[in-house]
Amino acid sequence: MNCLWCDSDMIPELSWKTLFWLSKPKSLCPSCADRLTIIQGKRCGKCSRLSNEEICSDCRWRKLHAPLEDPLICNYSVFAYNETMQEMVSKWKYRGDYSLGKVFKSDYQNAFKQHFSFLAKETLAVPIPLSDERMTERGFNQAKMLADFLPLKSEDILTRSHSEKQSKKSRRQRITSSNPFHTTYAISTPVLLVDDIYTTGMTLRHAAFVLKKHECPAVYALTLIRG
Repeated sequence: MNCLWCDSDMIPELSWKTLFWLSKPKSLCPSCADRLTIIQGKRCGKCSRLSNEEICSDCRWRKLHAPLEDPLICNYSVFAYNETMQEMVSKWKYRGDYSLGKVFKSDYQNAFKQHFSFLAKETLAVPIPLSDERMTERGFNQAKMLADFLPLKSEDILTRSHSEKQSKKSRRQRITSSNPFHTTYAISTPVLLVDDIYTTGMTLRHAAFVLKKHECPAVYALTLIRG
């Protein structure tokens, strides 16, 4: 098997360490895996930002100044957004390399087991949707791929109006943007929102507002990357 990122042969020299490594199927060679940074250490319990405080200054500011109560209980992110991750996400999302998403499966599943195992079995995994136009451009929804990694029922219960790409917007534009999400479902179970990147958190909160408006009792989020 070859590394999905550098395409190198993934058969290392045998040792006790590599025998253990070989016992677990890998999509990245050790060298490429080491270039990704899993977030470790103290973090904000609300948004997953590295912080020595239980709730970071951004989240405290939001609580004081937001016109409505935060509909999102918390977000947990797995990876930091370093240069290698940026390159991988660009190839995965924007250049249609669907198989590259498999490199994140194990760490994403582990994050769920460690931080969301308390959720009821009927909790729905809801991927942040793409607009129809964006779906046509990319060919697949990366958030849906992540949702399908989880041991929850995945449901596409949100739709999205077309707008400029989030990556093209400034921080202020993201925070002040109108809500692009819609649903016609009444949701009686908790929801775990799934997306690739948490930047300002507005995408997730827009989705959570819609879900809460349609009777969802609790909304959490598990994102792959903390921007």
